[in-house]
Amino acid sequence: MARRRSSLPNGEGVGPRESLESSEELTFHYWALFDGHAGSGVAVMASRLLHHHIALHLQEVLEIVCTPNLLPPTCLGEEPVNHHLTPTSQRALTRAASLRGAAGAPGSPSTPPTRFFTEKKVSHESLVVGAIENAFKDMDVQIEKEKAVYNISGGCTALAVVYLLGKLYVANAGDSRAIIIRGGEVIPMSAEFTPESERQRLQFLAYMQPHLLGNEFTHLEFPRRVQKKEVGKRMLYRDFTMSGWAYKTIEDDDLKFPLIYGEGKKARVLATIGVTRGLGDHNLKVHDSNIYIKPFLSCCPEVKVYPLTECEHGADDVLVLGTDGLWDVLSNQEVAEAVTCFLANCDPDDQHRYTMAAQDLVMRARGVLKDRGWRISNDRLGSGDDISAYIIPLMYGNKQN
Repeated sequence: MARRRSSLPNGEGVGPRESLESSEELTFHYWALFDGHAGSGVAVMASRLLHHHIALHLQEVLEIVCTPNLLPPTCLGEEPVNHHLTPTSQRALTRAASLRGAAGAPGSPSTPPTRFFTEKKVSHESLVVGAIENAFKDMDVQIEKEKAVYNISGGCTALAVVYLLGKLYVANAGDSRAIIIRGGEVIPMSAEFTPESERQRLQFLAYMQPHLLGNEFTHLEFPRRVQKKEVGKRMLYRDFTMSGWAYKTIEDDDLKFPLIYGEGKKARVLATIGVTRGLGDHNLKVHDSNIYIKPFLSCCPEVKVYPLTECEHGADDVLVLGTDGLWDVLSNQEVAEAVTCFLANCDPDDQHRYTMAAQDLVMRARGVLKDRGWRISNDRLGSGDDISAYIIPLMYGNKQN
């Protein structure tokens, strides 16, 4: 979907906005990719609504994130804490709190309890991260509610980028990917969430709630399907507590189909789905059963932060977003080299150069149709999946701009 710009109206009641000018709103920029499966309904809905949820949650903390010299208050309505207390003052406050006791502890009736003794310092950045995380959760809840009334098909992965107050927040729930190319260097900005990468989380959930497996699956992992004749023998296995492998004596219960089966792109949860985070899929079941997949799926994104204004960026420094159809056949380095080479051969004043570079990436991943199917460089098989890509220039985040 296209880039969106959202404006957040300022609230009141937290303290002075020393970092703001006289403007009455704060603008953030937003890009997102939604890769649908089993229908386009959820992907289309999320593409139209997720940024609204992000804006709503950012509004709740707008005044706080716009006052970087003050620590976020633990409770709204409290007097903000000055971020620039000297180390000596902080130590003095801590000693005083120790002498008086923690809040609620016995002490002099005339001495009010202090909050400096036990409170954590929460950064403004983490408030933005929390707003994005809660926006994903609310989006998923809205999808579930509206599914009861409307026909909203399938599910989708979600990769969203928010640019706010000089920082890029990259939120990923699924197997899409984001990288930054800066001076030829590749900086990964996301990690894929697949049955293999989230094996231990999924196994632990199944161990704690075995009823979710419907008495048809086992939470243990084996190198291959266990056969009846192998009961009583010692076989390699892996549980949620393990990153390595060990041997166990095979029991009848181990003959059930494994929770996670297959490798790489063929790995599946409950023999059904190959991605473990995203939006939707509330009605998805294991084939010919009443076992729901949704309890094993998470809508929570991983959010990584890039301090855009702390670095100088050239015209060829970009953020690349792509669905798994791109990354299945091209590595980070191949994408970086392709983008860098393409931009180097473009007119620097061409306002469409980044769009054309994204189109070039898509065509590279699809390849050329030959007698033996679609082929890319070195006669490798081209991507058979749908492919979407963004290339976003970073130079406009330089301080002077």
